[in-house]
Amino acid sequence: MTPTLHVEIGTTTDHSDLEDSLAALDAGKDVDPEPATLSIENLETFGRVFRPTSLELLEAIVENDPSSIRELARMVDRHPPEVTTKINELVDYGLVEFERDGRAKRPVVWYDEIDVDIRLGHRSTDATHA
Repeated sequence: MTPTLHVEIGTTTDHSDLEDSLAALDAGKDVDPEPATLSIENLETFGRVFRPTSLELLEAIVENDPSSIRELARMVDRHPPEVTTKINELVDYGLVEFERDGRAKRPVVWYDEIDVDIRLGHRSTDATHA
């Protein structure tokens, strides 16, 4: 089964059943894992996080398994400081993780598919309109 990251826009993650799941685990019962879900505040943030240059980095990590950010920058023909800035943003959102590989930090993506849910008609009211 392909690991999938689910992205929801403009919603908050519901943790109402967390206590029940923890109690079941404490009692030694099996609990079905919840799918990995990332909640993005609004469409503007989604557009910034998932712009084509970000997707290019995610694809390069999945396809080529670079040993460092510098190697990743070479793969996508971009300057290392630019790639570092973007990768750090993706790390902040949980889209990329770092593994230590000697002195280098190796970017890692645990999923190879992204599923996006966009609720229409519920846009954030604090968005700036151009």
